Amino acid sequence: MIAARGSDDHGVDGGPAPHVPVLIEEVIQHLAPMAGKTFIDGTFGAGGYTGRILDTGASVIAIDRDPTALEAGQSMVDAADGRLTLVEGRFSDLDQLAADHGHEKVDGVVLDVGVSSMQLDRAERGFSFRQDGPLDMRMGGDGPTAGDVVNTMEPRDLARVIAVLGEERKARLVVAAIMRARSDHAITTTGELAEIVSRAIGRQKFGEIHPATRTFQALRIFVNRELDELADALAASERVLAEGGRLVVVAFHSLEDRIVKRFLADRSAERGGGSRHMPEAQLAPPTFALLTRGAVSPGEAEVGSNPRARSARLRAARRTAAPSRALDKTAIGVPDLPSFSIGRPS
Repeated sequence: MIAARGSDDHGVDGGPAPHVPVLIEEVIQHLAPMAGKTFIDGTFGAGGYTGRILDTGASVIAIDRDPTALEAGQSMVDAADGRLTLVEGRFSDLDQLAADHGHEKVDGVVLDVGVSSMQLDRAERGFSFRQDGPLDMRMGGDGPTAGDVVNTMEPRDLARVIAVLGEERKARLVVAAIMRARSDHAITTTGELAEIVSRAIGRQKFGEIHPATRTFQALRIFVNRELDELADALAASERVLAEGGRLVVVAFHSLEDRIVKRFLADRSAERGGGSRHMPEAQLAPPTFALLTRGAVSPGEAEVGSNPRARSARLRAARRTAAPSRALDKTAIGVPDLPSFSIGRPS
């Protein structure tokens, strides 16, 4: 048996927890891996899904943006006897990454969307307000940090990011507090930002999430372009899956799940060949057939043993023979947000 290191753990409002694969039995059921087939794990993380797929005799191309996750997975490569390939990259490029390793088509793709527990539990990565660390939040090592965004983004743009991606109703209050603080000095740590947000919104009451939860979520999603990446990964999965191949996605926030839901709804129905701004041309056949009617949620036993699984939602579909087609990100729920470069809005 391949030693599975666990899986992703997605809350920012709790302390360290074991690396437990979320909805693992349901993932394997809908992915249907078997010997002789090749699958992509687009979010390797701690290797929980990859380990179970390998146990069936299948081969896996596992992708992660975080080089530390890949370093930790080298023992799995050694134990897999040539059936596991670890690739550093973005899951939005999963079709190209697979082709680079000799696979134009694969038999299944699994995506576990969000930040991993390994990242949350390391203070130096700057994801969690529970552990004070640098205000970073990057899944990889490139691009602007959360500190860059907080300290230099225009107030109006920052308020929109926090309101849309964090679904924070008090975004303007949060940004006003950030502006006051950064006018005095740069905000550089997660603890300092959490304190600023808490003072602006009000202290945590019993049974409520930490006041900084939504702001931290928004910054993390924005810094890593997570919603754009997810949409691109769904389109890449459509391109790389062979006929009959399975797509399984586990999402943890409503923003992510809504994108997956709309993508699969669109791709499992006949659509016009034009865009939403042009008259319909000939009907385009469905590229996917749904395997789940609605989202699959974890049962009481799983939530009891792994509370961070409570918000997980799984959706799955099977690839048809129809050709892939262009994706309208706005139509599936990817918000139009301000772009940003280090030091200034762009």
